[in-house]
Amino acid sequence: MRITAVECGEARLRLSEPYTIAYETVESAENVFVRIETDRDLVGFGCAAPDRQVTGECGASVVAAIKEVVEPALRRSDPLRRMMLMERIRKPLENQPSARAAVDMALYDILGKQARLPLWKLLGGFRDRIKTSVTIGISPVDETVKEARQWVADGFSCLKIKGGLDVENDVERILEVRKAVGDKIELRFDANQGYSVAESLDFVQRTMAARLELIEQPTAKGEPDLLGRVTAGVSIPVMADESLMSLRDAFRLARRNLVDMVNIKLMKVGGIAEALHINSVARSAGLEVMVGCMDESALAIAAGLHFALARPNVEYADLDGHLALINDPAKPAVICRNGYLYPTSQSGLGFDLEYA
Repeated sequence: MRITAVECGEARLRLSEPYTIAYETVESAENVFVRIETDRDLVGFGCAAPDRQVTGECGASVVAAIKEVVEPALRRSDPLRRMMLMERIRKPLENQPSARAAVDMALYDILGKQARLPLWKLLGGFRDRIKTSVTIGISPVDETVKEARQWVADGFSCLKIKGGLDVENDVERILEVRKAVGDKIELRFDANQGYSVAESLDFVQRTMAARLELIEQPTAKGEPDLLGRVTAGVSIPVMADESLMSLRDAFRLARRNLVDMVNIKLMKVGGIAEALHINSVARSAGLEVMVGCMDESALAIAAGLHFALARPNVEYADLDGHLALINDPAKPAVICRNGYLYPTSQSGLGFDLEYA
């Protein structure tokens, strides 16, 4: 089997409602769909969700990477030699993790289709579904409470509240959400690097009554020691997100016991294969793992889902980036029922795009 073509197409996917986090307000998402064709009528699909703030990429840079680097490197090669092909593009795309992730997904999609197995089974098959949190952006207290109630009414039992701009407001929002949704709903908080160490400690202490499940990336990503100080000073788990961009980052965080948990996002780390390596480091260090996402098409969410379903220590999921997209061509790639995500029954990633 040989690769005959590598194609891509950029799409701006609109959000049903804009949302705000500590460093930006988001109204739409750039996604780049990748299609890898073979001479055996097997086609693999992948998706990149670049983000200038997180991955340092944009849609145009991903398209250029696919056309100028990936297509020449992969054409006429055996797609089942996935590791060899990914090594070919690793160095030239060192600073383009979402572009690498899209290619990695597409090659895994071909592998699953060749094996006639859903990818989650091929990778390990630990579970067949996983609960996901849904994210509530920064908004006034009454709007936050209203949105929380709506998500719970829709069947979700885990909410992630964004904050990081104002500790006083964040404390009030968390406490009011807990009052509104009751004791059985899981609450998580993500400061997106917005706090100092002192603010982080103050926030956790003042929200103890809300019984938060975790606090995610409270301090700046470039200063991992700050994360370590928060971890040592609070009684709830501290998770690294923006501080985890690579396998080396995972090793450093784990070696120095700077966090309790890590959030692995395929777009940050470069795909499923790299996520599996990072997951192994986390497991060896006794760190809990969440699979997260950007504002991604359901095709990319499916890739994160297959990774999560395959490994026992990926116990948490925050795979909601597709839920607010109103023009997603891959919407059926993931099934959502009562706050749980399920894969389709098809082989590979489980969905074929009509175009890329």
